[in-house]
Amino acid sequence: MAGPRLMDRVREVMRVRHYSLDTERCYLEWIRRFILFHGKRHPAEMGKVEVEAFLTHLAVNRGVAPSTQNQALHAVLFLYAQVLGVDLPWLDEVVRAKSRRRLPVVLSVGETRDLLQRVSPRQWLAVGLLYGAGLRVTECLRLRVHDLDFSRHTIRVLAGKGGKDRFTPMPQASLEPLRQQLRVVRGWHEQDLDRGLGWAKLPRSLQRKFGAATRELHWQYLFPSHHLSADPRSPDRQYRWHVHPSTLRKAIARAAREANISKRVTCHTLRHSFATHLLESGTDIRTIQALLGHKDVRTTMIYTHVIQRGALGALSPLDQLPQGADAPGCVS
Repeated sequence: MAGPRLMDRVREVMRVRHYSLDTERCYLEWIRRFILFHGKRHPAEMGKVEVEAFLTHLAVNRGVAPSTQNQALHAVLFLYAQVLGVDLPWLDEVVRAKSRRRLPVVLSVGETRDLLQRVSPRQWLAVGLLYGAGLRVTECLRLRVHDLDFSRHTIRVLAGKGGKDRFTPMPQASLEPLRQQLRVVRGWHEQDLDRGLGWAKLPRSLQRKFGAATRELHWQYLFPSHHLSADPRSPDRQYRWHVHPSTLRKAIARAAREANISKRVTCHTLRHSFATHLLESGTDIRTIQALLGHKDVRTTMIYTHVIQRGALGALSPLDQLPQGADAPGCVS
């Protein structure tokens, strides 16, 4: 039976490789489910047949999406290759689910305006940056004070998806709200310092390198939480983390309902809208690729399918008929 010690080893290997906390939790859960599915047998006693049986169960009985099925596969393969050190000659034989390429949901300029007008003032700045700077929700919430450059009107995104750094524009409409937010952060940080706190949460190596300097203002999160909490990986010190992503998700969902937007609107919808609106305004695709932090321009090309003029920017031939060929009324 695979006991807690195996899961501790998985956790340790992932931390040595600097996996994010979200990825760590995700992989641990899939490994746990894999082991339970096979009656708590130790993974060292299993192989290709058991892995494929688990994936088949997820696809056939659970009806999971292809991306979810592949996520489970990656977690199990990480267990075998990186933790157990087992050779995987059957790796290429494991059937992978074919991912479906979905077109992004994009808001029109008017819908975006209506949405932002209904976002709570407390969340407006962060939601505005999702759209105005094309940020992912985690990138936005992990911004620190020193990531803002008011002289160049840019925002620095450190260690975005894939560990890549990039710069993105600072919207003019957010300049004064950002300055106000910095005053709020400064006030809270001074209160924390008076209580003997104020440490910024950084990777452990940076914590050791900078020591007490991590209590300086420029290390603090731009969108700090109202509450102090412990680091789940080292609960010996209290930190002021950033607000939880669910705060923005709920704010956007509520604003979309109030604006009567008949689309599924998420945090990522605003990032999609940022890219599409730039493309419609004449920004070249390579620039948009750099602003979004995409590794491959083919990923960015997806937005050419949803620009304002219709699919692939084409006009329907029905709209090019002579004026006399108006459409009839609705059929009842």
